[in-house]
Amino acid sequence: MIDFRATAAHRFRAAIDFTLELLLDWMRFVVNLVRSRAASSAEILFLRKQLAFYREHQIKPRRLTEGTRVSLAFWSQWFNWRESLVIVKPETLIRWHRKGFKLLWRRKSRMGRPGLRADIRQLIVRMVKDNPTWGQERIAAELWLKLGVEVSPRTVRAYWPEECDPRNGKKTSSQRWQTFIRNHAQAILACDFLVSITAGFRVLYVLVIMEIGSRRILHHNVTAHPTAEWMLQQFREAIPGDHEYKFLIHDRDSIFSAAADNELQSFGLRVLRTPVQAPKANAYCERVIGTIRRECSDWVIPLSEKHLRRILREWVAHYNRGRPHASLGPGIPEPTIERRQSRKNQRHELPPECRIGTKDVLGGLHHEYWLQKIVA
Repeated sequence: MIDFRATAAHRFRAAIDFTLELLLDWMRFVVNLVRSRAASSAEILFLRKQLAFYREHQIKPRRLTEGTRVSLAFWSQWFNWRESLVIVKPETLIRWHRKGFKLLWRRKSRMGRPGLRADIRQLIVRMVKDNPTWGQERIAAELWLKLGVEVSPRTVRAYWPEECDPRNGKKTSSQRWQTFIRNHAQAILACDFLVSITAGFRVLYVLVIMEIGSRRILHHNVTAHPTAEWMLQQFREAIPGDHEYKFLIHDRDSIFSAAADNELQSFGLRVLRTPVQAPKANAYCERVIGTIRRECSDWVIPLSEKHLRRILREWVAHYNRGRPHASLGPGIPEPTIERRQSRKNQRHELPPECRIGTKDVLGGLHHEYWLQKIVA
């Protein structure tokens, strides 16, 4: 495993050593400026004698540090360096010069036109994912005409997410499953089963049918022996004859047999079976199942099938008519007139002519609140 802290500390120490080496070389240069010419010449001859000794004995110098390379490349511009170069070849010093110029111009090239702000980049990515049929020019026009953000199509292309790039094998005109669900939410039903254990360790199965558009639980029932015939009977009780539903989503449980799906098609429903081991394809109903567990079945131990049916009847009524849903605005699947009017009150104020009404749900496990006018 790589120790990132040790690597960062090593880089920090290397940067400090590099800076100190350059500062020390500059201080030596300043000191040499105030010295006499004879003293400088004598020191240069003295150092050359030592270098000649090392060359005669063919002693290899140590590997130069980055600071030494930068220093040699810089000071070589002040005199004829070819006569004084000893430890490396002239081609090596020239290569150091070229590397320095490359780093300099690479640094200058970054100081061009500033990039887009983070919120604008996120907005472009969001527009691309939400609108699979839009191109670069359409998004640039949308930003300019409606939001006042002037960008070119080439700029939009620079921030185009890779997973939406048609060159990666995904067609631009293809529609995501999430987009399909959102566009047809009012005409889609979803169903799934929930398991509950009674006080006598009896296994009961709960069928839940919901409307995706309104998040309303359309129907529910309990049985100890779920069959295809029992499941079809639940749909006959839940779906009226003049319904406007077009699709039904369910998983690949064995109870949803091919014969049952054919019978459901006679109701005017097109059955959409989710892929194997893909619970997110039926995410809305899976979320409702989780809500039932967290807010109801995990807190109450049913004594019998009849007892569980009564508990669920009370909780489902609370879910449909009294529980706020964040995905609706927040809102309630079946709001009453009193609750719709109570939203018109001023913020942080309660109307003086009303009092707060309350109702216990499941013996006080949950409560519902609303405004009641005070009778004079």
